[in-house]
Amino acid sequence: MADQSAAITPAPPPDAIMRAVNPLMRYLLRTPLAGGLRKQFMVLSFKGRKTGREFVLPVSAHRIDGDLYALVGSAWKVNFRGGASVSVLVDGVERSMRGELIEDRERTVDLFHRCAVSYGVKRAQRMMGLQFRDDRIPSAEEFREAIEVNKLAAIRFTPA
Repeated sequence: MADQSAAITPAPPPDAIMRAVNPLMRYLLRTPLAGGLRKQFMVLSFKGRKTGREFVLPVSAHRIDGDLYALVGSAWKVNFRGGASVSVLVDGVERSMRGELIEDRERTVDLFHRCAVSYGVKRAQRMMGLQFRDDRIPSAEEFREAIEVNKLAAIRFTPA
């Protein structure tokens, strides 16, 4: 009988590892010691729109059609609904930018699918924090389902 589990499941590192690694990544990405990681990851610094809480988060940096995106499933994504100011450290340079949560589901599906295709299976799973059931790039329909079920989202960053 075929495996009927979801084609895509979130696969973030355990919280304990993230608590240890995030401060190190925030520091390293500001130095030349990070090397190639400075292109693969970015540090977002922003305030919560309701609480004013300060967020400083290292996340994977995804470049699609020349634009910079974060592809996430975390609750903090709602802070970018309607657009918000954010400081983005990427490629060793910190810039003031505007982050905007992509509200169009089909556009989000397209971004996730195209990003995965451009990376290939193994790198996509690592960089996107997802697990693909059949060791293949999932279809757009499978991404559509995963985005709906797992509340995945895309945030686009543009110069402020």
